[in-house]
Amino acid sequence: MRWEDFRQSENVDDLRGDDSGGGGFRLPGGLDGSMGGGSLGGGGGASRGGLGIGTIIILGLVGWALGINPRVLIGGAEVLTGGRSGSGYSQPAPQSRRAGPATDQMGKFISAVVAMNEDVWKEVLPAQKGIQYKPPRLVIFSRVTRSGCGVAQSLMGPFYCPADQKVYLDTSFFNQMKQRIGGGGDFAYAYVIAHEVGHHIENQLGILSKVNTAKQRMSRAEGNGLSVRVELMADCLAGVWAHHANKKWNVLEEGDVEKAIRTAQAIGDDALQKAAQGYAVPDSFTHGSSAQREAWLKRGLQTGDMNSCNNFAR
Repeated sequence: MRWEDFRQSENVDDLRGDDSGGGGFRLPGGLDGSMGGGSLGGGGGASRGGLGIGTIIILGLVGWALGINPRVLIGGAEVLTGGRSGSGYSQPAPQSRRAGPATDQMGKFISAVVAMNEDVWKEVLPAQKGIQYKPPRLVIFSRVTRSGCGVAQSLMGPFYCPADQKVYLDTSFFNQMKQRIGGGGDFAYAYVIAHEVGHHIENQLGILSKVNTAKQRMSRAEGNGLSVRVELMADCLAGVWAHHANKKWNVLEEGDVEKAIRTAQAIGDDALQKAAQGYAVPDSFTHGSSAQREAWLKRGLQTGDMNSCNNFAR
């Protein structure tokens, strides 16, 4: 994916500390997810309460994909393995570092992708929906920070907080996409960012508030069904962004789309549940199956039409 010549967004706050390892990313023909500070492999390294760091990371990815608080998954796993006597989770102190612009290679990549989202949506949203685009801020952090939706932790994965209209991202998630779930590549990382921006657009359209209100009157299974629709729409909107970005700047290179599709497949609820427990429970899906996530990303990529992303009318 071409991004090096694009402007940097002013709506990115870098809260990473000096020990975040952000400067360890290299770009030989695409973003390299290796970090300079040490290994995250499951065979060694740090552990917590009897769980290896690799297991903790996988549980975090599953929690992110399924909309489950990762602390619950980790606490339960520790009880089962005898690592702890309870399910509580001691949180590190949230970061208080003053925000500044990103200066390392990965930070610049993120800023460029955010800027490309801004430049696409400020044209597409008014043209297709008659609404002025108000860009969200994206916060890059390491390990833990504060958000308008509570404490943000690396294990939660990237997320959008409607309360403060910000996207929160720990770049170590990109490493785990590559190493743990078979995703990766610069356009795949851009897809993750664009997906979260898609939630911001849903918020601007009033969809998130309506969904949250409707969920209060539903069973858990019915509420999960609405969550799936929200997530698939965000996948589609990410595809709409990529469609127009490529049309405008010719940013996509050979293999980019395939990498993003592989990522969408890898983070499907069925794929993650089968990897974690050996079987899938469709009523518990909150993001959609691998086939659904692939289909809705492709829909946006092919049409470039926001109306094609409205799965609430289906």
